[in-house]
Amino acid sequence: VEVVRFKHVYKTDTHKICFHNCRIILFLVRAKDAALSLLPVIGWLKIYRLKEWLLSDIVSGVSTGLVAVLQGLAYCLLASLPPWYGLFSAFFPVISYFFLGTSRHISVGPFPVLCLMIGSVVTRLVPDEGPPTNITGFEGLTRDEQRVLVASSVTFLTGIMQLAMGLLQVGFVVMYLSDTLVSGFTTAAAIHILVSQLKFVLGLQVPGLSGPFSIIYTLEIIFNKITSTNVCDVVISLVIMVVVFIVKELNDRFKSKLPVPIPIEVIMTVIACGISYALDFKTRYGIDVVGHIPKGYEPPMAPNLHVFQETAVEAFPMAIVGFAVAFSVAKVYSVKHDYTIDGNQELIAFGVSNIFGATFRSFAASTALSRTAVQESTGGKTQIAGLLSAVIVMIVTLAIGFLLEPLPKSVLGAVVIVNLKGMLMQFREIPYLWRRDKPDCVVWLGTCIAAILLGLDLGLAAGLGVELLSVVLRTQFPRCSLLANIKGTDIYKDRKDFIDVYEPEGVRIFRIPSPIFFANIEFFRTKLVEVGFNPLRVLRKRNKALRMIRKLLKAGDLQWTSVSNVFHFEDEGTMEELDQPTDFKDLPARIDWNAELPGNIIVPRVDLHSLILDFAAVSFLDISALKGLKTVELIRVEVEVYIVACDPYILEKLHDCCFFDAEVQPSMFFLTLHDAMLHIQEKHPQLAEKKFDYEKVKTTIFIH
Repeated sequence: VEVVRFKHVYKTDTHKICFHNCRIILFLVRAKDAALSLLPVIGWLKIYRLKEWLLSDIVSGVSTGLVAVLQGLAYCLLASLPPWYGLFSAFFPVISYFFLGTSRHISVGPFPVLCLMIGSVVTRLVPDEGPPTNITGFEGLTRDEQRVLVASSVTFLTGIMQLAMGLLQVGFVVMYLSDTLVSGFTTAAAIHILVSQLKFVLGLQVPGLSGPFSIIYTLEIIFNKITSTNVCDVVISLVIMVVVFIVKELNDRFKSKLPVPIPIEVIMTVIACGISYALDFKTRYGIDVVGHIPKGYEPPMAPNLHVFQETAVEAFPMAIVGFAVAFSVAKVYSVKHDYTIDGNQELIAFGVSNIFGATFRSFAASTALSRTAVQESTGGKTQIAGLLSAVIVMIVTLAIGFLLEPLPKSVLGAVVIVNLKGMLMQFREIPYLWRRDKPDCVVWLGTCIAAILLGLDLGLAAGLGVELLSVVLRTQFPRCSLLANIKGTDIYKDRKDFIDVYEPEGVRIFRIPSPIFFANIEFFRTKLVEVGFNPLRVLRKRNKALRMIRKLLKAGDLQWTSVSNVFHFEDEGTMEELDQPTDFKDLPARIDWNAELPGNIIVPRVDLHSLILDFAAVSFLDISALKGLKTVELIRVEVEVYIVACDPYILEKLHDCCFFDAEVQPSMFFLTLHDAMLHIQEKHPQLAEKKFDYEKVKTTIFIH
């Protein structure tokens, strides 16, 4: 490698051979790193413990596969597609992710929030009632085929966006979606999912609606048709929900004692399917069932470019939400099982999975929390469990799918509603957030309400706007504080939080808790005026007083040691002249501005002689802040300004921007706050008379 770095150093054939061999070795090393990066499966297959992990992966794969079949059918209803297309989404993306994904535990497949977002696009372009949107390629297709084309095309576009973000290494964008925002968004999505499943639970014919306030219009239609409810559907749904809920609670309570969770959803689905077939629910009670499930897979299909143009705005939030949810879940399990995941590689994995799946009529995939929990809790160690779950889905698709044809759709709707418990329980976060962090609570409520009323795509954008606005407001109006010394220590804390503190007379310690930039520099200057005085006003008053004193001395109306009557003087001179430093060169002596002035001239008294600015929390400055920070007015009214704990990067920037001059000098900077205080005590000996009591060191212990 060293030879490669320093070319042309070889002088003999041996050196030349060594050089070329090193180039080959370096190429192979880089190729190996690239292969491991793009195909993480190679990395964990090398360390796979066949005897210890294989049985666990088999048990986990079978259990997850059964749940994936059921959730694929159920979540497909959210996407407004025929149920069996959910089986495609539980199969094709899993194959791609097996090779490209970095997480060993997440179960890839349909995610209810994504399914609902796809369903809103599908119903917008191909509504239940009325003609579809005029799109090239819809000719000669049935309504279901048109919807499948829309869903697969928007999934393909979502995959392209995720793949592009992964290749451009912009996986950090998901960091802008805070936990609070995601919690509010998923709670709103749970409300949408709940409302969308009511028509299956109640056995009503309700057209799919999309756009702002669609949830209100849907509820209005449901209430208008409530008298047409199918009682058999309601009874089946209630029984399924109660039984599944109780068994799930038992699974959670006794999970340490159960070898594997009881697959109650699968059990109840099989029972309901058998009873429906035996009693002929479809004919006798008019229940809507899954119906015919074709065997096998359909041939690949190219996406529709016209659909790309119609759905580009909706595809981007789908790409972000799908990746954000999957990455957050993957991060939890990677920390638990002590391995690393790569955000950019995850984007590439999901991008390729969605592109590959869309080619075979799949819709957008992410990860479902409940399905991932099943895969991990049943002993899954690697994505071999995910691959085996895809095999189970494939068996159902190719061989035994016909057994699910009599399954009532109300059963699927009930299963979906029961699985919303975790997302709906997030409402309990509101009191906690309100007590702990009100801006975060506003973000949660704003995101949730906007997503409920405006729809998930616009709601996500609105929530992101509220979140960024809260960040801007926090940095623009931070909580500044005055610090004081805790007696007997070199520690300085907010004086409002402590009783027994020491504040030297004439010294103020002002803490700035955020970056300083164009939006908050005036706020800090205002705060400085509030804690002390207005230096510019004092400077102008002093210069006016000097001008009046000179005029009186010149006229002979004032002796330096005498005091004349009260004189009223007009504002003279420009503001630029009044803003200059006070000049005593033609006067017999300097003037003590805090003493009584001749001629009863009144100038605001300044009790402050030293101001310390604590920059420990200041991470950057911009040009506007540099100009506003140049506190020459304070220096000109004889107030010493010190800056402590300044980051070296900021100090270097101050030098580069010519911040220092004859009045503002580098000697104003100190490494620590206590160093600055010791310097002030040396400069003002009267402060040193009040010494600290170092014999008794007081310690405060906070217990949370």
